[in-house]
Amino acid sequence: MTETEIFEGIVPDEWAGERVDLALARLFPDYSRSRLQSWLKDGQILLDGQVRRAKEKVIGGEKVELQVVLSSENHWEAEDIPLTIVYEDEQLLVINKPAGMVVHPAAGNFSGTMLNALLYYAPELEAIPRAGIVHRLDKDTSGLLVVARTLPSQKSLVEQLQARSFLREYDAIAQGVMTAGGTVDAPIGRHPVNRKRMAVTPNGKPAITHYRVSERYRLHTRLKVKLETGRTHQIRVHMAHINHPLLGDPVYSGRFKIPPASDESFVASLKNFNRQALHARHLGLMHPASNEFIEWDAEVPQDMKVLEDALRQDLEQHKKND
Repeated sequence: MTETEIFEGIVPDEWAGERVDLALARLFPDYSRSRLQSWLKDGQILLDGQVRRAKEKVIGGEKVELQVVLSSENHWEAEDIPLTIVYEDEQLLVINKPAGMVVHPAAGNFSGTMLNALLYYAPELEAIPRAGIVHRLDKDTSGLLVVARTLPSQKSLVEQLQARSFLREYDAIAQGVMTAGGTVDAPIGRHPVNRKRMAVTPNGKPAITHYRVSERYRLHTRLKVKLETGRTHQIRVHMAHINHPLLGDPVYSGRFKIPPASDESFVASLKNFNRQALHARHLGLMHPASNEFIEWDAEVPQDMKVLEDALRQDLEQHKKND
C-alpha cells in the first residue's frame, strides 16, 4: 500500500542560522525529528527545490516541500482474528486484549498476533511502523492497549509515554498477605544469567511501580497497580522483587503456595490458573487531535473473576471455622 501526501511551508526569516532538521521539526511538528531526517535523506523534502542535508543551516525564506510517501513498513500478514475494540476514531484504536494473545510477531510467534489482526481490521496501519502499536502487554496479561492510526497520532502517543503522562492501572493478585500499599522504585534490565528474563539490576533502566491493597485473602492479596514507567515485565518483576510475586506467574512466581487446610476445589482453582493474575484495567491519555484527556475501563476477564470468587469464598469459609 502506497499513499502520497504533499505539504508546503516557508521557513521564517527569524529562524536563519538554525539547522535544517531543527527548522523542519518546528515547521512540521506532527512528525518526529528522526522521521523528518529520514525523509530529508531520501529526497522527500526539498528546500527551494533542492535536497539539503540535516546539519546544514537555513537562511530564512526558503520554500519547503514535504512529499510524504506512506508505504508499507511492515512485513506481516493480515489475519482475520477477532478483536475487542473498546473505542475507535480516525486517530486511534483502543483494544481489550485477551490473555494468550501475543501483541507483536517475534521468533516463534509469526502469526496469530494482535498486529496480524490489526492489519486485517484496519489495512491503513500497514503504513505505520509496528502497525501503530506504541506499547505492549505480555502474552498472558489481559487488558487495554492503544494503537495509533496515523503518524502524527503515533508521535503524540509516543511522546506521552516518554513523558510518563499515560495513565495505566492494573488489577493484580499477588502471593502473600500485604499489609499496605507502597512504591517500588528499582531499575529493571535483562537478567544477568537468563536472558529471557528481566530482573532488578543496578545497570537497568529506571522503573517505578505504585501499588495499593484492594482486598486481602488468606494467603494472597488483590492489588491496584499503577505504572509510572513501562519496562518489560515491570509489574511482575517488581512484585517478585518485594517477595510478593503474582499468582500464577510461570516465570517469576517461585514456589507455589497454598493456604493451610484448603479444600480440593480451592486448590484446583489455584493450580488451574496458569497465567499471571494481571489485567490492564484502566487507560487514560491525551487525545492526539482534540487534546482532551480520555479514559477507558475494562473489567477483569472471566478467569480472574472466578479466581477472585474462589479466594473470597475460601476466606469466608475459614472465618466461619475459626
